[in-house]
Amino acid sequence: MELMIDQVSKNYGNKQALTDFSLCLKSGVLGLLGPNGAGKTTLMKILATLMRATDGKVTLDGMNIVNNPKEIRKNLGYLPQDFGIYPNLNVIEFLEYMAAVKGLPMKLARQRIQDLLDALNLAQDAKRRIGGFSGGMKQRIGIAQALLNDPKLLIVDEPTVGLDPEERIRFRNLLANLASERIIILSTHIVSDVESIASQIAIMSEGKLLQHALPEDLLIDVEHKVWECTVPSRQLPEIQQSHVVSRVFQRSDGMHVRIISNRRPFPDAEMISPTLEDAYLYYISVRNGGTRND
Repeated sequence: MELMIDQVSKNYGNKQALTDFSLCLKSGVLGLLGPNGAGKTTLMKILATLMRATDGKVTLDGMNIVNNPKEIRKNLGYLPQDFGIYPNLNVIEFLEYMAAVKGLPMKLARQRIQDLLDALNLAQDAKRRIGGFSGGMKQRIGIAQALLNDPKLLIVDEPTVGLDPEERIRFRNLLANLASERIIILSTHIVSDVESIASQIAIMSEGKLLQHALPEDLLIDVEHKVWECTVPSRQLPEIQQSHVVSRVFQRSDGMHVRIISNRRPFPDAEMISPTLEDAYLYYISVRNGGTRND
């Protein structure tokens, strides 16, 4: 499988949501990272054949998705950020309905539904009405419907919203197990959702691709740019205004502040090993032309 995104742009009137966005993806998990408003959801909708790009094209194994939407959808699973459900149906009824919409034979669909109920820890609630479920359980149902047709291209937009820590781990493990045979695009602003499973990372901001690389290469990029120092708590607001702060720890000797900067931010600051979150903040706030001290 190969997904080619070639100089895709999208305008909403005078607003430019995407600008010349290009990526080439093969099997594995792509972690698509960016702040809210970066254009991630617009890109996801274009890839899911729900929206047309203003310019550029997208192909899946050489097939233009605009010209062949029905064929593309046979190999597509999509979980949007705002996933709607039918509150009066139970889980099995809803998934059987979604299987029919996707054109799956019912015998195959029922076995697939049972497998997904087990994998997503929904089996014991399968006959409950969805309207009474928590946000996290509804999200799991959304994940199940996206996987019904065993898609070769799976697109999930902010999928862990509403999931508790145990459910987040289960979901990440599920994606990791699926990744060898398909392209998975996991769009999120939460770095921890992708750092353990993504084979590639793409970072975007204001509709543009800032970086596309292996996770280890992103860490190399930010080597010698992460610092830690201890400051009085009263100075913290000023430091957060003037520097890119990735983390703050309260300790008995003061506030331990982790700062992303191209140069030593304070004389007593010590260089430390970077994390993927540091690399993300570096591209979003420092390398992307941020106005704070770099």
